[in-house]
Amino acid sequence: MIPCPDPRLAAQIAFIVEIDKLKTILRQTLLTDSSRQENDAEHSWHIATMAFVLDEYADAPVEAGRVAKMLLIHDIVEIDAGDTFIHDEAGHSDKDERERAAAARLYGILPADQAEEYTALWREFEDRASDDARFAHSLDRLQPLLHNFETKGGTWTPHKVTADKVEKLLPRIEGGSKRLAGYARALIHEAVARGYLAPQP
Repeated sequence: MIPCPDPRLAAQIAFIVEIDKLKTILRQTLLTDSSRQENDAEHSWHIATMAFVLDEYADAPVEAGRVAKMLLIHDIVEIDAGDTFIHDEAGHSDKDERERAAAARLYGILPADQAEEYTALWREFEDRASDDARFAHSLDRLQPLLHNFETKGGTWTPHKVTADKVEKLLPRIEGGSKRLAGYARALIHEAVARGYLAPQP
């Protein structure tokens, strides 16, 4: 990288180069054509776009641009912490600790004001501390469900995920959008009917 005499710009460029690693972090979710797993950068782009397309379904007024920004930066921590599969109970035991350390390092690459802003936005998302954050969570939970339906249970089947486990995620969607949660519930029932998702044992 060419040395930059401006410390602020140098820090911002360093962050931009570092977050390219997000493209290497694979998620469990398959692309809708089932050709391969999606990576975190693709996931972030997809749900950020959903914020603009679906903002009319938020239960409370939201700023789609702010929701999208939150969705674009919240998974950056997975460069260090990795992607923890939603149904991996053991992986969730230290997830918060891993992600806090990752947030400190990764957002800390930025100039102090941006580091503070990004860390606060990430924390707001994690805590579901605003209408924007709750709607962002709705989209983050809805997108894998859509992918699993389109891939005929692409992630559910190999991990032996049952309908009751997927239904436990509905409150996260409902927290920001009752209408999207209603759609997700119907999708789960249809997935069971089609054999994409095993019924509750």
